[in-house]
Amino acid sequence: MIVLFASCSKNNEELPAPQYFISATPLGEVSKANVDRRLGSNPLVSSLTKYSFKAYRIIYKTKDLDNKEIQASGAVLIPVTSDKLAIASYQHGTIRSDSEAPSNFAENSEAGLLGSLIASIGYVVSMPDYLGYGVSKQIPHPYEHRKSLATASIDMLRAVKEFCRIERVNLNDRLFLTGYSEGGFATMSMQKMMEEEFPTEFKITASVMGAGAYNKTAFSRYVAAQNSNLTFINYYVWVLQTYNNIYKLNRPLSAFFTEPNATNIQQKGVFTDIDLNPQRLFTSNFRNGIINSTDAEFLNVLKDNDVFDWKPQTPMLLVHGRDDDFVIPLNSQTAYDAMRARGASNVELALVDGDHYSAVPNYALQVYSFFFRFNN
Repeated sequence: MIVLFASCSKNNEELPAPQYFISATPLGEVSKANVDRRLGSNPLVSSLTKYSFKAYRIIYKTKDLDNKEIQASGAVLIPVTSDKLAIASYQHGTIRSDSEAPSNFAENSEAGLLGSLIASIGYVVSMPDYLGYGVSKQIPHPYEHRKSLATASIDMLRAVKEFCRIERVNLNDRLFLTGYSEGGFATMSMQKMMEEEFPTEFKITASVMGAGAYNKTAFSRYVAAQNSNLTFINYYVWVLQTYNNIYKLNRPLSAFFTEPNATNIQQKGVFTDIDLNPQRLFTSNFRNGIINSTDAEFLNVLKDNDVFDWKPQTPMLLVHGRDDDFVIPLNSQTAYDAMRARGASNVELALVDGDHYSAVPNYALQVYSFFFRFNN
C-alpha cells in the first residue's frame, strides 16, 4: 500500500504537502485487450481504446453533511504512457451495494466498464465513491443530495491531482466532467459549484451529463400527478427519505405514505414491496402539497436540489434517452431550455435512442465525440 502524507515525490523533490490526498493502494494494471474484452470486443470500441492503465484506490479528505472532516474514497485510473493526459472526472450512477463502488473496481461494475473505456482512450479518470460507500460506508449514502455529491466529487478530484503530482503523471491543462443517472446529477451539481465557488481553481474544458434528475421540482410534480405504476418509485422513496433526514423535516413516514406502505418501508427499508402507483402509495395531502405548491417546506428542499436553471460557462452536452421512463427526459429538456434562455449558447442537447439503460452505449459514444472536440 502506498501511504503518502509527506511532501516528497518519487524523485525526492520537494512538493507541497497534500491537502486532500491521504493514500493510494494499487489495484492492478488492466491491458487494452482486457478493456476490449470487458466491453464485448466491439470493433468500434476496439478502434477507440489505445492504452493499458493502472488502477488505484484513493483515500482522501472531504466534509460530511455536518461540514466535519471525514475520509472518503474512490478510484483513479492512469493510462500507461508518457503522453500528456487530460483528467476526466467520472461520477457513477445509482448503486445499492458497496461492492459496486468505484474503489472496489469490480470488473462488471460501471467503474470497471465505462471508467475503463475512458481511461483506455487516454484520460486519467477520477471516480469518487461518494459518501456512504468505500471507506465511508458506515454512514447512509445521501442519495441525490446536490451539495454532498458535489463536494465529495470535487475533493476527490483535488486528491487525484495531488496524487498525479506525486507520481509525476504527465498532465496537460484540460479537465473534463461526466456522469450518468445519479452521476449526471452529481456532475451537474459539481460543475455548478466549481464555476460559482471555485472559478479560479478549476478551468473545466467540457462536460457531458447523462440522464440526470436535474429538475427535482418538476420531476416531483410529474411523479405526484401520475396514476399508473412507476418502475422507479422505490428510488423516489429513497430520495424522500434522504431529504427528510438531511433537512430535518422530521416527518413520520405516515405523512408521505399510505398504509401498509408506511409500515413496510419502516420495517424493511425503501426497497421493499410497495404500491407502484403514486395515487395509492402517497397520501393525498403529500401529493396535493406538491401539485398545488402548498407544501412550502418540502418544495424549498426540492428547490435546494434543483440544478437545471443556471448559466454554465463551460461547453456542456446533455444526453438523454428519448424513451427513458426512469429519469424522464423532461429533466434534460428543461435544463437545456433554461440554460439557453440565460444565454448559455455553449450548451447542447442530444436526445438519443433508448431508455434509461439501453441509451448508455449512445451516451458513451457522445462522451467520446464531445470530449474529442476539445482534447485535440
